[in-house]
Amino acid sequence: MPIRELPGWMAALEDEDAAFIKNFLLASGSLKETARLYEVTYPTVRLRLDRLIEKIRLSESAEEPDDAYVQLLKQLALQKKLDFDTAKVLIQAYRAQKKEESS
Repeated sequence: MPIRELPGWMAALEDEDAAFIKNFLLASGSLKETARLYEVTYPTVRLRLDRLIEKIRLSESAEEPDDAYVQLLKQLALQKKLDFDTAKVLIQAYRAQKKEESS
């Protein structure tokens, strides 16, 4: 069986995030079961999952060709130096401005 390379979004995950995904899958995707496993509340697990989804989306979009500014914003968000929502707002505003300038 050939060895496959991990998708970029998966390779970008921290060990803690990968462990969370594994435990979530082993719990058959049950937020309640995952909350019990981590001994936290359901909303805490939901929030963690939402943040992980955003991290994966941002990581996937980082694989698309972008200029240096957008890449920097994505990297800062992935490194937790900039929150995901702020990064998305800045990227959208930057792209809108670039689009307006090219029109």
